[in-house]
Amino acid sequence: MLAQPTPVIFPDIDEDLDIDKPWQVVVWNDPVNTMTYVVYVFRKLFGYDEMKATDLMLQVHHEGRAIVSDGPREQAELDCFRLHNHGLWATMEQ
Repeated sequence: MLAQPTPVIFPDIDEDLDIDKPWQVVVWNDPVNTMTYVVYVFRKLFGYDEMKATDLMLQVHHEGRAIVSDGPREQAELDCFRLHNHGLWATMEQ
């Protein structure tokens, strides 16, 4: 009796998934923190100059959200954690 060849089963994967796509950290508008404080946090945590931090804060204020950093998942998780510790609402998205 001859052995039958074992069929190759290919995993069902999403071909559109981009593994190298960076994670983005989004800060959301909230009714608690002042504009001055948000600028301070962006400067302290990300080293942004006054103008960049103010532009991001105004984007959060007017559009409801702004992407404040991007990179690998581990860095995005750390950035979210640090923003949460400063009382800002932040999430990650890819």
